[in-house]
Amino acid sequence: MFEIGQSPSAVFAVAMRITGGRARGIPLVAPKGDAVRPATDGLRQAVFSSIGHRVPGARFLDLFAGSGAYGLEALSRGAAGGAWVEKNRQAAECIRKNVAAVAKSLGGGAGEAEIVTADATTAPWPLAGNGPDLVFIDPPYEIIETVAPGLFARLGELLAPHPDPLVVFEMPGEIELAPDGWTCVKRLGKGAHQPSVGFFLRAAT
Repeated sequence: MFEIGQSPSAVFAVAMRITGGRARGIPLVAPKGDAVRPATDGLRQAVFSSIGHRVPGARFLDLFAGSGAYGLEALSRGAAGGAWVEKNRQAAECIRKNVAAVAKSLGGGAGEAEIVTADATTAPWPLAGNGPDLVFIDPPYEIIETVAPGLFARLGELLAPHPDPLVVFEMPGEIELAPDGWTCVKRLGKGAHQPSVGFFLRAAT
């Protein structure tokens, strides 16, 4: 995982902290450099303030997971468990470290917790049955408009049995997504070139 001569401190950096729930304040690590673009603490806190009632007992899928912060925040706030999909191996190692830290803070348990090292645009997604209750998506900004239609199409299939799934999609403020079959019901942060989040529900038929 590490190059010869590298120490863990040369590869990982503390990027942020859990902002709420039982693991509040636990530091999270992310790869040094530009391998990931972690969601800011403030943005995550705003997201979970908006969806707090949906989190306890929920199962989540965290795509383009980076450090895993969205899913870890959900665990801290009472989610039953979930899965992270991240193709960068150093970032996936960060997720494993972060899951262990959060699980320790929760008394040793993180519920159902699966980490998949794969490309979220092409790899099979975990979580069978009705699929996840919450889906967090935070792709590299430069590929969002290319990959978003395919992601939402796949989610439509994965979540077809679910009565009321929610997709939380981070994107820069200048991007507007209108995927077939989905409706953006809320938007946090709309400044151009600034992080923002759209909340998508399945469109009424």
